[in-house]
Amino acid sequence: MNYEELVPVIRRLAIEAGNKIMEIYNSDDFDVKVKSDDSPVTAADEAADALISAGLRAAFPDMMLVTEEQSASHKERGDTFLIVDPLDGTKEFIHRRGDFTVNIALVEKGVPTRGVVYAPAKERMFFTLADGSSVEETGAFDPETVGATSPIRVASSDNAALMVVASKSHRDQATDDYINKYSVKDMKSAGSSLKFCLVATGEADLYPRVGRTMEWDTAAGHAVLSGAGGKVVRFDDHSPLVYGKEGYANPFFIAYAPGVELKEA
Repeated sequence: MNYEELVPVIRRLAIEAGNKIMEIYNSDDFDVKVKSDDSPVTAADEAADALISAGLRAAFPDMMLVTEEQSASHKERGDTFLIVDPLDGTKEFIHRRGDFTVNIALVEKGVPTRGVVYAPAKERMFFTLADGSSVEETGAFDPETVGATSPIRVASSDNAALMVVASKSHRDQATDDYINKYSVKDMKSAGSSLKFCLVATGEADLYPRVGRTMEWDTAAGHAVLSGAGGKVVRFDDHSPLVYGKEGYANPFFIAYAPGVELKEA
């Protein structure tokens, strides 16, 4: 994969999908359907998926593509592929809370190496450059022209006063029990893959996830965090979280700045 070609394409598609999502978000009403796994899906999920999938297939016709909204793609197997969650945080979208993101990533040999996370309602966008480092873009989010970018880097963590970010929609006792093993200065809650990005920018030190996620939920945020010097490991044994697993389901995991002294599960 030529990263110089990839990065402008995934950035542009994320912005175009974000524009489509915001049209629906700002409309008076939109339908909510329920998928076979009881998760909600809206016209915004479907419109964004169609736009991104068409764009990726046109640009990279030989690359395997896995996307949340196309169940046939979940049967594909490989360790190198493009993976998409066109609207991560559908519940946040439905309740008009703004914490939803467009996620596009490249996984190579089981590792997310490049990605973009765009939160159109929050007007925040994070992506990896061709060299693998991560930036946050500010400005008008023109699909064709990159605006002002700032390099992002994980925090130099103080283990006596950690900032923890946790899920807005999936917080539970098991998560709190694990967080309580640390010396926590403050807590933030955020929806969708924004949690990875808050660790990547140094706004948080630690994001533990004790709950179900799929690879399309995490790959883009994982790539952005890695490009900012962070890590994502399995909750149980602290080995690296790998991608291309059967069914694309993740185990519990921890995303963190490397200065954090991880506690056992």
